[in-house]
Amino acid sequence: QVQLVESGGGLVQAGGSLRLSCAASGRAVNSVTLIWLRQAPGKEREFVATISWSGVTTYYAESVKGRFTISRDNAKNTVYLQMNSLKPEDTAVYYCAAGYHRESYYASRPREYDYWGQGTQVTVSS
Repeated sequence: QVQLVESGGGLVQAGGSLRLSCAASGRAVNSVTLIWLRQAPGKEREFVATISWSGVTTYYAESVKGRFTISRDNAKNTVYLQMNSLKPEDTAVYYCAAGYHRESYYASRPREYDYWGQGTQVTVSS
């Protein structure tokens, strides 16, 4: 079992920045691929970014490339999502999830992840 707790959400103006954190605990947390997904009202949950267990391999959704950065600190069992140049369309509940995948595997679908946090709300005002 892996437990995940997100934090860092809030209200920010367009163009601003936020950093989300996801603290992981439990079995072999340093071996999991971690992902950020988001869900806006009335929409399906969508992929934002993912990072491999080593931190070497990252993937981003086209909509956030160049603005968001995913990173992890395995000494602290924490993954981060630095969000810059935020837009109103980034407004959503952001979820952290974990799953066991090999280093280079591109796992972007929710069903590929077994463990989920409770989510944190990000609201970007125009």
